[in-house]
Order: sequence, then C-alpha cells, then structure tokens
Amino acid sequence: MTIQSRVVENRVKGGRLEGLGLDEDTGYTVQADANVVLEQTLGPVAGHKIGATADGMRRLLNVPGPIAGDVFAATVHQGNATLRLADHVRPGVETEIAVRIARDLTPDEAPWTIERIGPVVAALMPAIEIVDDRYADFKSAGAGTIIADNAFNAASILGPETTDWQGLTLDALTARTIIDGEKVATGLSDELLGHPLNALVWLADRYAGLGRTLKAGRFVSLGTITPVQWIAGPCAVEIEVEGLGGVGVVFE
Repeated sequence: MTIQSRVVENRVKGGRLEGLGLDEDTGYTVQADANVVLEQTLGPVAGHKIGATADGMRRLLNVPGPIAGDVFAATVHQGNATLRLADHVRPGVETEIAVRIARDLTPDEAPWTIERIGPVVAALMPAIEIVDDRYADFKSAGAGTIIADNAFNAASILGPETTDWQGLTLDALTARTIIDGEKVATGLSDELLGHPLNALVWLADRYAGLGRTLKAGRFVSLGTITPVQWIAGPCAVEIEVEGLGGVGVVFE
C-alpha cells in the first residue's frame, strides 16, 4: 500500500495513523496526492486550515512551526451544526477566526505582508474547527505525517461573515470556548502568530513556496486561539470571538 493510500484509508475508515517518517515538503506532496482521492468521497476542497499558530499548540504537537491542510466541502457547515461522536476517533474543538479570500493569491505575488494581504480578505468569521486525533501518537508522529493527513482537520463550522472588519483591533480580540453553558477557555487573537493576518501571510507564502495558489472564494481557518478541547461525550459547544459573533456545535 502506498503512503497516499494509507492516509486516505485512515481518514475514511477512522483509524490511527502511524508516523510515516516524512519531512514537511514531502508531507505536502503526499497531502496533495491523497486529497485528489479524498475529494471523491468528501467533495472538493472548499477551504484551508492552519495549525500550530500558537506556541502552546506547537509544543503540544511537537512541531517546529505552523502546518496547513485542506478542508473538504462535505465537512463544512455554515452556521450551527450537529455532529455524531461515532463518526470521529477522538474529536476536539478549536476556537478560531476564519477569513474569506476575495481573489486568487498566486505564487508570483509572494512574499506577502499584512499591509498587502489585508485588501484580499473579503470577510472574517468566528469558526470552530473540529479536529480528530487520527494518530497512534501525534506527539511523535512528526510534522510531515500530520501535514499529509490535513493536520487533524475533520470539519469546519463557520459563523456569520463580517465584511466591515477593518475597524477591529485584530490582534486583541477575546475568544471564548463554552461547553454545556460553562466557559472552559479564553484567549486573545494575538495567539495567531502575533496577529491573525500574520497567519494568513504565513499560509500564502508557504503555498507560494509549494507552487500553490490560494483560490478566490475559499476560506482559511487561522488556528486555535484557545487550547483544544477534547470531547469525551455528548455535549453542546459554543464559541465567541469579540467583534465577530459566535457559532456552535452539538455532539450526539
């Protein structure tokens, strides 16, 4: 079985992936090849996620820097959602900000800066990323293996879009995670590489190095602001991001 096939089978069947011994660039190559196959089951790529934009997440995952993955259309929910625990190996909730891309960001435009990338952001939204621990041991799996598997992504739940976001102090927004009515975590948006748009700059530059284009209309979930909350049983989760609103998910 090829490495790409192992990644696909693990995602579809909900197994636990062993470390594949890949460096980061090879991980992105495997990711691209595996995702062509996964699109047949999960629909076309609708967006992207960035992981390990916070220091705490890099330490947790034992990776040296941010990592990225694709998000498939069948796993994207606009507004509140209900998900089945049985469809996941070990699900977790991350409280995020997502951006909608207004136009293609092509490799020849890199390197990017916050000042240049701001005008290509059509909207911001509060977002929940559902991650799934599909690994035998994510702390020893290595960045390349996690990248190949789209960096834990299982689903994205997108809240209302804000188009007039330019007046917000984007690096000082308070985010909250609430489970069954109890606030379990808070954080500031500067967890995202110091500023949310720094995370988008990172992705645009990383993709440019891979020869990839960030396509118009897709969303990018910029990384968790509060620590991941692993879900052990049925519950209702809400997240709030100051100035952007909130969104929720029910696990049953």
